[in-house]
Amino acid sequence: MTLEEAILRFGREKRNGRRVVFTNGCFDLLHPGHIRGFELARQMGDALIVGLNSDASVRQLKGPTRPVIPEGERAEILSALEPIDAVIIFNELTPREVISRLLPDVLVKGGDWPGDQIVGREEVEAAGGRVVSIPFVTGYSTTSMLQKVREGSGPSSVNKMPQPKGKRESRTDS
Repeated sequence: MTLEEAILRFGREKRNGRRVVFTNGCFDLLHPGHIRGFELARQMGDALIVGLNSDASVRQLKGPTRPVIPEGERAEILSALEPIDAVIIFNELTPREVISRLLPDVLVKGGDWPGDQIVGREEVEAAGGRVVSIPFVTGYSTTSMLQKVREGSGPSSVNKMPQPKGKRESRTDS
């Protein structure tokens, strides 16, 4: 969904008394921390909009090997989740423009963000909305998931199938 489409759709919903909630992130590889955050955010209103960093902005924020999953696929996955009503892809490093134009009733970020560093706080509060910091779910991180994959550790390495007799190991297995 484009920002303009979201403004039209959710602006109308806000005028009809529905509370619009917004959160954002890269959401490169989804994990339970993301899902729990979406569920908590959705409980704070009638519609949840997720701002999704574009591939270019993820590369700038996370480095040249990210994202793992392209923006169109990340948006499709997020859109399929029950708590999420809309996904807006943005190219900037922060969602400030999206937030300032959309003006959600509630802006939600994970507890790993200090309150004074939550982008869009000023705009949302100036418009009468509120900013909520939800508890950070420890033990989950896309970066740590990717590190485990690169190191070959984690549950998948325990379940490796033995090589058939007579077959040479591939270079990646040696």
